[in-house]
Amino acid sequence: MGNITRGPFPWLVLAFILSAATSSPAIGLCIGALMGLTVGNPARDYTSRAGKYLLQGSVVLLGFGLQIGIVLKVGSESLGITAVSIGCTLALGWALGKALKVDRDLSTLLSGGTAICGGSAIAAIAPAIGASGADTAVAMAVVFLLNGVALIVFPPIGHLFGLTQDQFGLWAALAIHDTSSVVGAGAAYGMAALTLATTVKLTRALWIVPVSFAAARFHRRNSKARIQWFLVGFLAAALIRTLLPQADPAWTTLASVGKRLMTATLFLVGAGLTLEDLRKAGGRPLICALSLWMLVASISLGLIKSGLVELSI
Repeated sequence: MGNITRGPFPWLVLAFILSAATSSPAIGLCIGALMGLTVGNPARDYTSRAGKYLLQGSVVLLGFGLQIGIVLKVGSESLGITAVSIGCTLALGWALGKALKVDRDLSTLLSGGTAICGGSAIAAIAPAIGASGADTAVAMAVVFLLNGVALIVFPPIGHLFGLTQDQFGLWAALAIHDTSSVVGAGAAYGMAALTLATTVKLTRALWIVPVSFAAARFHRRNSKARIQWFLVGFLAAALIRTLLPQADPAWTTLASVGKRLMTATLFLVGAGLTLEDLRKAGGRPLICALSLWMLVASISLGLIKSGLVELSI
């Protein structure tokens, strides 16, 4: 089996087979993680890169399922919510990092990954603050673990608390780390939840650049933050659908393909998990990240369920 999985192509083929077989991103994640931990993934660098690009392509395709008016409405209305959420999460992360004596760079990466969009935020913030490769790897491993857990447990919790589609979409967008799992959890809950979760999550992701620059100033480093161009593609796709409504069947098909590809994306994400990652995720960084995530998830759930924070399509 090890020889078969040595190159990247068998992993990619299996990822696309899973996309055709199931629309459940959670299944893709579990199978990928199981294979990564048991069989091993010698092509990890290639599959991780492929997963990153597949995620970006999936998000762009999902844009074809939305009207630009809805995107702009939800995005503008959620801007204040995401700003407050990100600010509070960063402040809580800083306080927890200090209390648990987690290295400052690592604490910043964990807080940024929780506040904005998981691995993408960590990848942007790390060079901005000059974080070491070891700190970046640990932050990625910890956020990856929690992100995978969130994809699986959030939909059942949403049903347990009787969250509406809009409520769950907002909660997932505010409390789950990576865009991939936000989209996956939203898709598992329903199309309305998927639409709102994706749009609010991408609004959150827009904060990558300003937060990276702010972190660089805080750490007295020269920032290397970059624009996430797939966000522009998402907006362009929604605009195209709005301007060419006569081709709605084609746009709907493309959006469905994007949703299906999330299974392949999560499979490749899971395939990148190793036993070494699990060992790195131990100790205080994991406690810090887990505590921060549970606080953010609990507080946001309480505010949304009580109606103090709400948003609808």
